[in-house]
Amino acid sequence: MANLKINTTQNVNLNYRIASIGERILALLIDFSIFFLYFYIVSLLTSFFDTVFEDNWTVFGLQNLLLLPVMFYSLYMHILFNGRTVGKMIVKIKVVRVDGSPAHWSHYMIRWMLRLVDLWIFVGAVGVLTILFSDKKQRLGDAAAGTVVISTKNKVKITHTILEEIEEKYEPVFLNVTQLTDKDVRLIKETYQIALRSSDYKTLNALRKKVETVLDVKSELYDKPFINTVLKDYNYFTQNM
Repeated sequence: MANLKINTTQNVNLNYRIASIGERILALLIDFSIFFLYFYIVSLLTSFFDTVFEDNWTVFGLQNLLLLPVMFYSLYMHILFNGRTVGKMIVKIKVVRVDGSPAHWSHYMIRWMLRLVDLWIFVGAVGVLTILFSDKKQRLGDAAAGTVVISTKNKVKITHTILEEIEEKYEPVFLNVTQLTDKDVRLIKETYQIALRSSDYKTLNALRKKVETVLDVKSELYDKPFINTVLKDYNYFTQNM
């Protein structure tokens, strides 16, 4: 199964599974179901226009104006929702660049323009074949734009890495945590999580004392908040270096 490895600013690799052709087709079918509902609404409105306007050209013009959102649906949805349409949101897949970074509107534009070849000509056969025979499961639009479609279901959780979620206005407590290395922090976090899961307070206390010794600090914080603070401080400094 194809995977995409994304390297964070802290040199932590997160692996994302590249979306399967089945997931992509399911997302497309969901989007099509939205189209059919929209077409039904447009047909009702067209019937209403027929009773209001005597000029058939006016009705034709209004009908085509109402159909424009469908024509540009894929483009504006990907731009507005960071590489996702409604179908992709439900299936939990999204479009990103090959290096894992967010795609730019120009990438979405290229993908959208080549939908004509990938999806509409030969009833999607071109898109299906290129996805099947591509290492990264890319259709022609993806290959031209330098994008891939990834699954966001099974990405590595932040709790499985040395990363910690910190608030924008977070104020660090221990300024010398930069003495630690990524390897040190990973070991601290793994030991901390194992001790928490097993309610091993003796190990928590021993870990806290060891970290205090390494950092040469003495804190009034209890074991759990102390380790939490050290992890957040390390992330604060490494994210802002």
